[in-house]
Amino acid sequence: MKIGIVGSGDVAQALGHGLAARGHDVMLGSRDPKSEKLEKWKLGSKGKVSTGTMEDSARHGQVVFLSVHGDAAEEAIDRAGAKNFEGKLVVDTMNPLDLSKGMPPGLLYGTTDSLGERVQRKLPRARVVKAFNTISSAFMADPKVPGGTPELMICGNDPRAKEEVTVLAKELGWPGTLDVGGIEVSRWTEALVPLWVRVGMKLGTWHHAVHWAHP
Repeated sequence: MKIGIVGSGDVAQALGHGLAARGHDVMLGSRDPKSEKLEKWKLGSKGKVSTGTMEDSARHGQVVFLSVHGDAAEEAIDRAGAKNFEGKLVVDTMNPLDLSKGMPPGLLYGTTDSLGERVQRKLPRARVVKAFNTISSAFMADPKVPGGTPELMICGNDPRAKEEVTVLAKELGWPGTLDVGGIEVSRWTEALVPLWVRVGMKLGTWHHAVHWAHP
């Protein structure tokens, strides 16, 4: 499958490594596609990888991941071109973190809106699923979480799109997904992340994850 990833940070690179290693044709999209860090990423990847502009990556992907900082999300979509997402599965991995006062972060908005909902409104003809936003970039592929790898929390309005994300998650080594509802539930999965950061600061690690114990 051709996969586009709009973004070039830790999450984008980790997802790109993992998906390319499983046989997908991955393109990372960046404002600076020929940067040193992306050349290094290409050299360290197994499989078919490339870099381009944000528009290039959105056009390339049959599936498109959005993996930029939350405060740059809507600008990134504009750069990529909304038409390039039409009809596609769009996986929103982002969080609207407010770092204006430093660490730990707050939220740019929450309880009555979410970044996931904003992405879906901005891309009404795409099938948006919120996923991979409640975990460390270290766990994007081949997750080895102390105490056992949990299911990956996802939400979105399109049942088929969520099934497709579940297939990709399992390919990447996740045991499965936990579907917590429609895209409006992004308000609450995103709200977990400032708490996740605070727990990490307390424990002195970013290798931790929320694990729901259930039958």
